[in-house]
Amino acid sequence: MPATIVTPEDLQNLKKELIEEIEKLLAKRASMPIKKWLKSHEVRKMLSISPGTLQNLRINGMLPFTKIGGVIFYEYEDVKKMLEDHKHVSYSNSFHR
Repeated sequence: MPATIVTPEDLQNLKKELIEEIEKLLAKRASMPIKKWLKSHEVRKMLSISPGTLQNLRINGMLPFTKIGGVIFYEYEDVKKMLEDHKHVSYSNSFHR
């Protein structure tokens, strides 16, 4: 089997092609609509929490919900807002040198 020589130009072309493909995938994903309403199992999976923890978030009023019949729905934006409202910034070693 003959050896193939890879030049710096070849690597640059590969890099360019990979970036273009990644950009296409990201653009495609960005254009996909985010689900407005999520069911309990979707929120639990998204947050990696148990059913009991999700229930506590509802009971404590931290996460608004809508109940239709026996199904509980959560608005995606409410889940996102709850996460943003409870975000903590760590200042660990950024100021210590």
